[in-house]
This record gives sequence, C-alpha cells and structure tokens, in this order.
Amino acid sequence: MKKINDLFFKLAEVTLVIMLSAMVIMVFGNVVLRYGFNDGIISSEELSRFLFIWITFLGAIVTMRENGHLGLDTIVRKLSLRGKKLAFAVSNLLMLGCCSLMFYGTLKQHSINATTRSAVTEIPMSWVYGVGYITSVAMGLMILGKLVHLAQGKFKETDLIQVQDSEEIAIAHTQGASK
Repeated sequence: MKKINDLFFKLAEVTLVIMLSAMVIMVFGNVVLRYGFNDGIISSEELSRFLFIWITFLGAIVTMRENGHLGLDTIVRKLSLRGKKLAFAVSNLLMLGCCSLMFYGTLKQHSINATTRSAVTEIPMSWVYGVGYITSVAMGLMILGKLVHLAQGKFKETDLIQVQDSEEIAIAHTQGASK
C-alpha cells in the first residue's frame, strides 16, 4: 500500500512540474508573440488559467501529505497530550467534512459543467473543475488514514501538530524529513 501511495504522490509531483512548465511556456510565449510580433495564441490564456486551477488543487494534496500547510498552532502546543489528541481528531473531522462538501459540490456541478464548454478551446468545464473529485478523495483518504493512526495510538506527541507557524519551519521540517 505504501508503494502505491508513494507512486501516486510521485505522479502528482511530476504532473505538477509538467503543468507548471507548460503554463510558463505558454504565458512566456504569448508575451513574446504579443510584444514582438503583435500576435498571440488565444488558447494559451485559457489553458494557462485551467492549468493554474489544477496546479493549485494538486499542490494542496502534495502539501497536505508533507504537513506543509501554514497555520496557527500556538494553542495546540500548550495543550496536554489528551488535549492535542482531541484537537487533532476534531480538526481532522472538520477537514473530512470539508472534503465531503467539496466532493458533493463537484458532483452537483458536474452535470452543468459537462454541458458547458470553455469559450476558446471548447473543453468541457467538467474536465477543468473535475480536479475537485481528485482533491477531495485524496485528501479525504489521507485524513481517514490519520484518524485511524490516531485511534491505533501510532502518533507521537509531535505528530499531533499538523501545521507550521512559518514557512521557514515548514521548509526546515521538509528538508529534515527528506534526509
């Protein structure tokens, strides 16, 4: 199961790199065409916006795995072990609820988005906003896994704090974990 999990996240990271590269090439190419030749590729603006949506949602999944989301953990750090476990459970249940709402909202909008096409490329908008399915399911599974580990007592006290107060701490934590 760990191999499948690692493969999924490696695929997500590679996809992010490809999408960001494509977005940079399209935007830069369009800037050069507009200023240099008074021309441009109309579809590049729309595709760049769509890629930005996917990059944002897929990036949120990868960042969640690394506990890299920023937040305020000052109160949680001062709680007892039992309080930290309770705060961990409540926050993860709330996040699971948000994932459920995201999935439900994406599902409710699917029929509308499937029949609506983008203005320039005429891509069905369900392909653009369908990333909500991937994000809500992936994050929901990660949260469920955390809740199961909590119930089994597999977390150390330091693992119960899921956010970082600053980007520097998040970067240092990520670099320390990769060594």
